[in-house]
Formats: sequence, structure tokens, C-alpha cells
Amino acid sequence: MTATAAAHLTPTDDDVLAGLLAPRKHLPCRLLYDARGAALFEQICTLDEYYPTRNELALLERHLPAIADAVGPEARVIEPGSGAGVKTRMLLRALADVREYVPIDISREQLEVNARALRAEFPGLVVQPLCADYTADLALPAPARPPRRTLAFFPGSTIGNFEPDAARAFLTRLAVAAGADGRLLLGADANGDAASLLRAYDDRRGVTAAFDKNVLAHLNRTHQAGFELDAFTHRAVWDPARCRVEMHLVSVRAQRVRVGGATIELAAGEPIVTEHCYKHPRAAVAELLAAAGWRLLHVVADPDARMHLWLAARA
Repeated sequence: MTATAAAHLTPTDDDVLAGLLAPRKHLPCRLLYDARGAALFEQICTLDEYYPTRNELALLERHLPAIADAVGPEARVIEPGSGAGVKTRMLLRALADVREYVPIDISREQLEVNARALRAEFPGLVVQPLCADYTADLALPAPARPPRRTLAFFPGSTIGNFEPDAARAFLTRLAVAAGADGRLLLGADANGDAASLLRAYDDRRGVTAAFDKNVLAHLNRTHQAGFELDAFTHRAVWDPARCRVEMHLVSVRAQRVRVGGATIELAAGEPIVTEHCYKHPRAAVAELLAAAGWRLLHVVADPDARMHLWLAARA
């Protein structure tokens, strides 16, 4: 899962209707993260079953002093998909004399709330929020003061929500944004244990199910759609061949749904894929970084070798 919040889309968004009209129906995962979706995701992060957040926080607490030394003073931090900012605050406290923070998120409301809170919490820190879809090309604001170095911060295993080629392209864009002496701090999940993954993505309290179904409410609001939420169930599927968890909304009956002027036909038991969550093995992440123009400096993992923190420099 990703904490990146989604834009309010219009019925002309080709990727939405194209996905629903495809032989294997799917939706862009950004649709999961409207205001309610972002709030539900924050709940997911507190669940016992959802280990990625808990384990990554422990890694940050232990290793941020060394990471801050490697980054150095007077840095500019850019963070795509900044979300609620818990990990951000840990990083900003650890860095020496951080110059500027650029949070990038598609949820303007959450972005502005967090920006105000950070300015109050870190007096003197320049906060330049950018409301944008970070999966596309970005035009970053000019630095208010020239930093010594730019650090791209991308925690939460959000890199797993990209298809592999798209992940490489995204990391390449981050390398360009960070500049010649830039650094990258990346969080990535390498877990391949099906049982723990299915518990994490289909919790017993049903929070993840509500999070997944919320995409239908989002489409009803933004695409003049007619989805009945009770006509779908949430399902998590582990695909070991592709090293990914898939989140599905499964139609409980044959139905037709109007979406943005189009008619979507679903058979009983037919899924709509709402998210892919790749759990790249460690070697695969190292290959992604190298292909995207990053040189590995250091990697640390939790005791179960699931969550990893990767620190890299521009190659």
C-alpha cells in the first residue's frame, strides 16, 4: 500500500475507464487515496497485522543518526507521497541544519495541513508543498536557499506499487531531481511469506477491506458511477511468480455499472484489481537502483529481513 493520496479525477481520465473496460479489469491505485482513503490507510498502519510501518519505524529510529551523517548538513529534502509525515518528522529531527522540505502529494488538504504543522514544529524550516501526481514528471520549486545536497526520501515500500519498468523510470526521475551529489533514502519490503502478507493485506478487523471498497465510493463521487459497495468483497492474493500482493474487489454477482458514461459489465466472481504491491527481493532492488542511476551506499534490514532501508548516492 501507499500513503499517496489521489486526485479528484474527471470522467475523461483514460486510465480509469480503459482499466475498467480491459479484459482484466483494473484501476490506478491512486484512486484509493482520497481523504477517506488516506485516513483509512493511517488506521491500517496501526494494525498488528500490518508490519511494514512498524518495522520501518524501528529501522529509522535505530539508523537515522548514521544516515544523517552520510547526508550531511544543510540538505534539501524532497518527499514524494509525503502522507501524514510521521517518518518525515523523524528524518527532519535527525538531519543537521536541514534547509528545506518539499512534500509532494496529490491530496491538497492533507498536504496543507501537514505543511502548517511542520512550519510550527520546525521554526526556520522552509516548507514548499507541491500538490502533484509524483508518478508523472515534476517541476520542483526553486530552492529558497541553495542546499549543500538534496535528499530524496521515499519510505513505506511505496516503490512496490509501481510496475517494475515504471519503478525504474520513477527512480531515474528522482536521481535527476536530486542532482549530481544527491542522496536517496528508500524503504522497501522484501517479504515473501504468503501467510504474513495475506494477514497484512486482509486484516481481521476489515479496515483494509473498507480502504479497498472506498475506491468505489470515490468513483461514484468523481465519475458519476453507480457502484454498490455491498456488491463487492475485498480479496488479497499473493502471486509468488511476480513477488507481489494483489488487492481485488470481487463482484458478488453479475452486474452492470455506469461509469462516466460507459457501461461496465462484471460477471459473478470477477475481480477489479485495485493495487499491486511488489515485494522485491533484495537483489532486485539493488538492480533497480543501479539501472536508475543510483550507487548503493548502505542497506539495513529488520530482524526478519522483510523491511529494508536503502541509502544510495547518484552514480
